[in-house]
Amino acid sequence: MRAGSKFMGAVSAVALATGIASSGAGIAFLSATTAAQAAVVNSIQVQGNSRIDAETVRGNITIRPGQDFTNADIDESVRRLFATGLFSDIRIAQQGGALVVTVSENQILNQVVFNGNSRIRDRQLEGIVQTKPLGPYSEPLVQADIQAIRDAYAAIGRNDATVTTNTVTLADGRINLAFEVNEGDRTRISTVNFVGNQAFNDGRLREVITTKRSNFLSFLTRRDVYAEDKLRADEELLRRFYYNRGYADFQVVSSFAELDPATNEYTVTITVQEGERYNFGAVNVESSVADVNTEELQALVQSRSGATYSAEDVEDTIVAISERVADSGFPFAQVTPRGDRDFANRTISVSYLIDQGPRAYVERIEIRGNTRTRDYVIRREFDLSEGDAFNQAMVRRARERLQRLGYFGSVEISTAPGSQPDRIIIIVDVQDQPTGEFSIGAGYSTGSDGGASIEASVTERNFLGRGQFIRVAAGGGENSRSYRVSFTEPYFLGYRLAAGFDVFRVEDDRPDNYSYEQTGVTLRVAAPITNNLTAGLAYNFSETRYTGTDSSLSLAYQQGIASSPWIKSSISPTLTFNTLDDRQLPRDGIFAEAGMEVAGLGGDAEFIKFTGRANYFQLLSESQDIIGSVAVGAGHMVSLGDNARVFDQFLQGGETIRGFDARGFGPRSELLADGDRDALGGTTYFNASAEASMPMPVVPRDFGLRVAAFADAGTLYGTDLDPSVTVGGVGFDQTWRASVGASLIWASPFGPLRLDYAVPVAKEEFDDVQEFRFGASSRF
Repeated sequence: MRAGSKFMGAVSAVALATGIASSGAGIAFLSATTAAQAAVVNSIQVQGNSRIDAETVRGNITIRPGQDFTNADIDESVRRLFATGLFSDIRIAQQGGALVVTVSENQILNQVVFNGNSRIRDRQLEGIVQTKPLGPYSEPLVQADIQAIRDAYAAIGRNDATVTTNTVTLADGRINLAFEVNEGDRTRISTVNFVGNQAFNDGRLREVITTKRSNFLSFLTRRDVYAEDKLRADEELLRRFYYNRGYADFQVVSSFAELDPATNEYTVTITVQEGERYNFGAVNVESSVADVNTEELQALVQSRSGATYSAEDVEDTIVAISERVADSGFPFAQVTPRGDRDFANRTISVSYLIDQGPRAYVERIEIRGNTRTRDYVIRREFDLSEGDAFNQAMVRRARERLQRLGYFGSVEISTAPGSQPDRIIIIVDVQDQPTGEFSIGAGYSTGSDGGASIEASVTERNFLGRGQFIRVAAGGGENSRSYRVSFTEPYFLGYRLAAGFDVFRVEDDRPDNYSYEQTGVTLRVAAPITNNLTAGLAYNFSETRYTGTDSSLSLAYQQGIASSPWIKSSISPTLTFNTLDDRQLPRDGIFAEAGMEVAGLGGDAEFIKFTGRANYFQLLSESQDIIGSVAVGAGHMVSLGDNARVFDQFLQGGETIRGFDARGFGPRSELLADGDRDALGGTTYFNASAEASMPMPVVPRDFGLRVAAFADAGTLYGTDLDPSVTVGGVGFDQTWRASVGASLIWASPFGPLRLDYAVPVAKEEFDDVQEFRFGASSRF
């Protein structure tokens, strides 16, 4: 069996006739009414109806007594009557001064059942079919339901599922309908081959597409299900991948799948033609619209001369220039890129041409395919609304926003002519995808507070289809418990302003040390400044109660516990810059965040903390998919009161330098009776990390297994504690710690799963180490 790469759709008169009539008798009205030319009738008679009131029939036709009517009116009346689904046959004829409408009613369904199905439950099938109990029996509708059931089985890899129907007529004339399902065998994808690729190997290209080979966990992801529409979407993913890496001549020559009946497995083959790789040549902005300053617009150009050609850079530039020109009072201006290729030097010079476009307005925005996500969640991503000047660049920007939400498997936006020449209908076609996530993380520490710990959470990024984020998490170890509930409304009060809250509780019981219970809430808002820059503000309130055995604790902890309960009330402004190309496995971009926390708005804590961190990712080898990353971080605390409390200072460990326990390095207290020292934290920290990762050799690329090597370094020093409680302490200087290690990273069906092994190469004797760190995350 062979599924070709190209297909052709056709619309015919046969399809139209099928939508109008379901039997030969239904077509007879055409010849019976050809004599009716601009006639007038005095009355409308209904015949053949038994359950359906005659007024229902009269209300669904366009002809009225005493008014002229034509064949077109009869045609429209028949269409409307068939559209109700109540009739299997309709005849309209004029007899003298009366118009006679003869109908044959569809039988009423008593019961709809499903037999033979086990992979898809009855409740799911009931939601798929349109035939419902107590509704009319319609053969065209039943046939459509049969196809819908087959499509549902094809979506889970059972392409050869068959569906038939049985009907039983009851004594009262009603019908019992049974869908008989033969689920067939599950098909799989054994191989995905690429032909013609030179710049990127098969493994790298398999990561780009959504069609995946089968493996032992495919039953969880169903990514190995073959579907022709998915293969078509993969072609577009490949085009975007190549176009954004300089291959402007790239083409998908063909793509097809062959099924081996003996194994029920598909072999997918995609043939490509890469072409040459281009760089940008000269880049400029030109305008035929008066009063447009092209020199100012040149600063918005993201495609730089000499850089690798990228279609995404061109699209982003078009949007940026269009928005700036529209804001300057030219809403109908159009920005068109013109490319001039220099084949000898392999460059593309791009001119962005600004012209006054035709005056067109948005008549309406139609949204289709969203079975779960509410319409308004999609509409609010548009800067356009009904009646606004149509702007193609803003439509492209809306599409990018919808794709970034992560709610949809596909987003397509097209246009259609409106009711007037200067009106345009925007059509948005989306396909909802799972947005829930189950996460589980685990760790093991060998330090003073060693032991195993685990955390589990459930996250929904599109709660009830409203676009809201909600997360419930719980975790703990041998002596600890933690609980957290988070909620975010991304469009607070209808504005592009994210608002939310976090409620949390932490319980930590350390029999040989101290224990505490902390309860708190955070209220937060965030607003985008640009596409990549976001500002945020949070208010934090927490109450912490400490208990402990004084004789077993350091002086600093005894002082902190004596002040229990300790209330902190603070505000935290942040600024975030994000250009990462992918959230789970970034290959390019920067993530940077700067913030501060000011405590002292009531409560006991009084300090200011400044923090910052930045991560940079770059693809070091496209053919081998080697990703390099560098991360840096820093923080400084200033006490606003007489002295800081030990629990308010920075505590650093394995979260910044792998190989160390949580709170594993930095200033330590005096030597305690048990031979240990308490972590006192510090007022200043710096950390840096470098990492390189690549696909695991030998293992197939699409399995998602990667290996990494890393080096971490950092320091934590300084104190604002009362000098009387730091007597005998150590580690207050700027001594740097460092570690090296390796990681195993798996993009599993449960999400990114990572195991780190690190060895400290620079540490102090009083530091606590943690050699292994493990974490996992899962989507469903």
